[in-house]
Amino acid sequence: MYLSRFLSIHALWVTVSSVMQPYPLVWGHYDVCKTQIYTEEGKVWDYMACQPESTDMTKYLKVKLDPPDITCGDPPETFCAMGNPYMCNNECDASTPELAHPPELMFDFEGRHPSTFWQSATWKEYPKPLQVNITLSWSKTIELTDNIVITFESGRPDQMILEKSLDYGRTWQPYQYYATDCLDAFHMDPKSVKDLSQHTVLEIICTEEYSTGYMTNSKIIHFEIKDRFAFFAGPWLRNMASLYGQLDTTKKLRDFFTVTDLRIRLLRPAVGEIFVDELHLARYFYAISDIKVHGR
Repeated sequence: MYLSRFLSIHALWVTVSSVMQPYPLVWGHYDVCKTQIYTEEGKVWDYMACQPESTDMTKYLKVKLDPPDITCGDPPETFCAMGNPYMCNNECDASTPELAHPPELMFDFEGRHPSTFWQSATWKEYPKPLQVNITLSWSKTIELTDNIVITFESGRPDQMILEKSLDYGRTWQPYQYYATDCLDAFHMDPKSVKDLSQHTVLEIICTEEYSTGYMTNSKIIHFEIKDRFAFFAGPWLRNMASLYGQLDTTKKLRDFFTVTDLRIRLLRPAVGEIFVDELHLARYFYAISDIKVHGR
């Protein structure tokens, strides 16, 4: 009885809304929200484009590593401390929880000490490249709303590519290249987002800004979403209506900030020198303590 009464009331509301509603239920790419405001004519409805709130999308993803056996600890192995690359008595052991570094530790709550992190096997097969693909999949379309932030527990890689997919991983496009030497690694001149403009915001760049050394304050890599938003919304993002207008009318721009999957391609670990120290290959590995992806 209650269900039928609810459905009757809902049907009546839809009918009344269709008569009274002067605006469509969607406004281009966005839903329509309304709020009551006071004017000289009295209280009226004000209509605007609206969207779901931005949230931490890592709570909903699936992660895949390639090669699948690249995580350290099976079999157990020792590796060198990042603070002292010749102190090689740290252990990774997948069978011991306190010594294991599985992929899910890239997405857990980061408030504990010491921090938790995923870690790859060491570069024991040098000179064969130590390369890892980390694929993040959502099985739905995500509109990015904030910087993608990757925090490394190891040194930041000498070479890395961030890629995106819009078709659930069937095809991939580069988002940004990262290298200590862009010209040598990817045959690209180094740039930063500050070198872009409203007209070149879709350009795929290689940056050297995030690919240096072992310093403790040099663990974070960004893909700068907000800096790109600022070309349309202003430096403090105060004119978001201008950004939403551009996103609504420019499909290429909207697609640029939209993903179904992300892929982090780790191509060369932090070496710190020109030459690889072949006597201490346990110095070289990848370790990521946190990945942040915000969107709607």
